[in-house]
Amino acid sequence: MSSTPAHLDPRLLRAFLAVAEELHFTRAAARLYVAQQALSRDVRRLERELGADLFLRTTRQVTLTPDGERLVPYARRVLAAQDELLAAFRQARPLLVDLNSPGLVTGRAVLHLARELAPDLELMARFESGLTWAAAEIAAGRLDASFGRWAGLDRALRAALDHQAGRREPMAVLLPVHHRLAALEEVPLAALAGERVYAGAGTPRTREWTDLAHRLFEGRGIEVAPPAPLAVGDEEFRRIIEKSGDPVLVVVGFPALPGTVLRPLVDPVPLSPVSLVWRKGLVHPGLDALRRAAARLTAERSWLRVPATAWIPAVDRDSAAART
Repeated sequence: MSSTPAHLDPRLLRAFLAVAEELHFTRAAARLYVAQQALSRDVRRLERELGADLFLRTTRQVTLTPDGERLVPYARRVLAAQDELLAAFRQARPLLVDLNSPGLVTGRAVLHLARELAPDLELMARFESGLTWAAAEIAAGRLDASFGRWAGLDRALRAALDHQAGRREPMAVLLPVHHRLAALEEVPLAALAGERVYAGAGTPRTREWTDLAHRLFEGRGIEVAPPAPLAVGDEEFRRIIEKSGDPVLVVVGFPALPGTVLRPLVDPVPLSPVSLVWRKGLVHPGLDALRRAAARLTAERSWLRVPATAWIPAVDRDSAAART
């Protein structure tokens, strides 16, 4: 090898070793629960950093080069040492994972699977009611991970964080049972014209959600409802809904409350982008379990599929493209 960098990301070595042992990029990607494109990118980055070709690739097979064969035992020793270090600190502290709200299903599903994948770890749920607030707590070291709309965060805050796209979640409205649209099984967006829809305006914890609502409602004659008092708990939230009578913008997995009905939005189907977000540079076996769980559920449930009839902001599409 012509030169070596001052530092190598162990993730790159793990990607290399998986391909070296499988001699197949698709199988190696499945083994690591990552997209094949991301795996190929990591291998290419390692080759650039080491200044050497590690694999010979043809349409039919993948083989190691002499430099690749020489790297294998070094990679195994480095990764074994890293695994030993992480195991030594595995019980040092729990991983604090924010799920935004007890009723939201995406983060909860990922957390439950992560606990199954790593039963010896302690992953503790928290409920910070919005990614904007949680992201600041993550950057400050008071939380470890959360879920929500990455593109809705301030650019300066994103610089301290990292993320993994997990889901494009269909959106809905929560309606008081007496609302004029409550009898519909699905609510076309055009039917909301002239309505005020609550989307957390004025709440500093959920600015990314309010921004998404403004983008969705723009040009459709739908108004974002003015700020309301921050409601903590289902009882207070239901009381505020009843008092205002306004529909509430939510996702389809949001639990219906007494006196309300949940109706999916259609024509088009708006999608709420959900990412797993964590502090840049965080090393914790619990985070590894969360990332594996998110990748598995995303693949098995086609969570990132965007139907032709769906709506998603261009800024979120650009953010996802930049990550892949």
